[in-house]
Amino acid sequence: MTSVIVVLPKAEDAKGIKGLLGRSGIPVAGVCTTGSKAIAWADNLGGGIVVCGYKLPDMVCSQLREDLPQGFEMLVLASRHVIESGLIDREIPHLAMPLKAQELVETVDGMIEAMERARRRRREMPRQRKPGDQALIWQAKEILMNRNHMTEEEAHKYIQKCSMDSGTNMVETAQMVLAMMKTE
Repeated sequence: MTSVIVVLPKAEDAKGIKGLLGRSGIPVAGVCTTGSKAIAWADNLGGGIVVCGYKLPDMVCSQLREDLPQGFEMLVLASRHVIESGLIDREIPHLAMPLKAQELVETVDGMIEAMERARRRRREMPRQRKPGDQALIWQAKEILMNRNHMTEEEAHKYIQKCSMDSGTNMVETAQMVLAMMKTE
């Protein structure tokens, strides 16, 4: 689940946004009034969305964005004047104040959905191995193919099964196969 942190200079405003999001089914992990506290919250979470004001007591939103850990998106709430003056980077999603509750909820909900879709795509993508790791696995497969008369597919499945049975990754299993074959 994507975490939401609300950081606004006035605690009562932040609590109000938290309540609005909560009533709409969007859980808020934390509420604070400074960028440094938002960063501390974010450091303890695996990713999410920071809903913040343009100017906080200790930094502006662009500084906060730079200091957030990877995996966090930002939604800035600012006056029309601030938005129109170009003080907010156009790439940062933002909403004009005064806020329309429905617009805020729909924007945060859309950001959460986009982050969840991106997370699913990353999980579904085949993991790329380093060339050195691929070479190690290939060496182990070659030894199994030559010494045990296996096909490439059989050798791969053998390494894969040993990897799962031993609870190690395929590179570590390939290293064990190579070490065992060298001692013979």
